[in-house]
Amino acid sequence: MAMDGDTRPNDLSAFWMPFTSNRQFKKQPRMFVSADRMHYTTSDGRQVLDGTAGLWCCNAGHNRPKIVEAIQKQAAELDYAPAFQMGHPKAFELATKLVDMAPAPFEHAFFTNSGSESVETALKMALAYHRARGDSARTRLIGRERGYHGVNFGGISVGGIVNNRRMFGTLLTGVDHLPHTHLPEKNSFVKGQPEHGGYLADDLERIVTLHGAETIAAVIVEPMAGSTGVLLPPKGYLERLREICTKHGILLIFDEVITGFGRLGSSFAAEYYGVMPDLITCAKGLTNGVIPMGAVLATKQIHDAFMQGPEEAIELFHGYTYSGNPMAAAAGLATLDTYAEEGLFERAAGLAQYWEDALHSLKGLPHVIDIRGMGLIGAVELQSIPGAPTKRAFDAFLKCYEKGVLIRTTGDIIAMSPPLIIEKEHIDTLIGTLADVLKTLE
Repeated sequence: MAMDGDTRPNDLSAFWMPFTSNRQFKKQPRMFVSADRMHYTTSDGRQVLDGTAGLWCCNAGHNRPKIVEAIQKQAAELDYAPAFQMGHPKAFELATKLVDMAPAPFEHAFFTNSGSESVETALKMALAYHRARGDSARTRLIGRERGYHGVNFGGISVGGIVNNRRMFGTLLTGVDHLPHTHLPEKNSFVKGQPEHGGYLADDLERIVTLHGAETIAAVIVEPMAGSTGVLLPPKGYLERLREICTKHGILLIFDEVITGFGRLGSSFAAEYYGVMPDLITCAKGLTNGVIPMGAVLATKQIHDAFMQGPEEAIELFHGYTYSGNPMAAAAGLATLDTYAEEGLFERAAGLAQYWEDALHSLKGLPHVIDIRGMGLIGAVELQSIPGAPTKRAFDAFLKCYEKGVLIRTTGDIIAMSPPLIIEKEHIDTLIGTLADVLKTLE
């Protein structure tokens, strides 16, 4: 064990890194030591263009003055306050500001610490909502193949990414899955929402027939699936899901941990697509990724179903030590102010066409079998190397990093989601560097 004052700065063994090939990384570490606006600085002094907004979260870029100042001030004013049976003003201010920017049906916010916790919270709210209304038979949850809803047990149960599930036993019972919406044989290189696949939402009727509508509590989907490789909703798909859920009294949950806060050029994808769920999960861009925080947005109908019985009774036996944490709330308030003052959502919408054209300029390069994108998010899918899935995309990730550009990979899909402050010249650099790298891949 290290003695006092001995921090062993070059010893990488203690930190078991998440979603990382630990052995490969620790042989050739890639370390960021600072960041400002669109760029990271590496431990060897190189500038790296952030093509992924951190992990889909730094929507306002890095080292933003208003956010930094808010955190510094809050640390000296009120570092922590208990969240159970006590409060502090900034949590209430943030909740009000958050619901004001959300689509009209959403009037209440429940704070969490991450997207994973937001999903767990929304699933529990859905189950408890039906029970509060005397409909306790509704316990079944419906997710979707290739869905990503965080990494807690509820999230991986309704999620549908195989490697996130296979090691962890039987998971939650009473869960079923809709088919994913990826139809490469019909929708490759499409611009905007795909024409084909809206009918896939009708599979929910099959599931309802199989299990009985009276047993189903909620359906949870990402309106646009991000972590699985940017799968866009086909035209009419979300509308049909909403229609079927309404018909059968099933709650519809949108997981907007990625699509929230301007990623598509609007506050939330629900607004962008014009389809309103009953609950929205969010995180990431809520605090610009600076301090962990998430939230569940609920309609008045959901919230008020719990506000029954004696006033002194706890209405929902759920919450976290850090729900509405003062530091996170301060960061959230400053982040939402930054979005509004700089018009970043509108800015993203204004750059969407330039971004789309740049993405599709990669068509025809070696190994590129599909390109998908919407708002300021995009994916380039590569042909897998037989017997070595993921290798080609990971090689592209490493080469882009060496050339000063950060991208992200999932399987053999390259995903990009830059900060909303990106300029056209940054887009040119990001896509141009990726093009150069693609030409070198085996």
